[in-house]
Amino acid sequence: MFKLFRKLFWLTVVFALGAFSSWALTRRVRRVADRYMPAEIRDRFRDNLGAAVSEGREAMKAREAELKGSGAAAAEK
Repeated sequence: MFKLFRKLFWLTVVFALGAFSSWALTRRVRRVADRYMPAEIRDRFRDNLGAAVSEGREAMKAREAELKGSGAAAAEK
């Protein structure tokens, strides 16, 4: 029983370290990119990224509606 708690403890510790290090690295990379990237390129990149994300969300919602519609039609048959 003690081994189970020990494994659970280390699993939690490693998960927390991984999540924190991922967050910290992302934050550092963003800061460095903001510092060295010209403003025009940074603004264009952010606009393009925002457009791509919104287009992806719209496509995902359309596909989900399509699948739900075909699922409802298949359930009626």
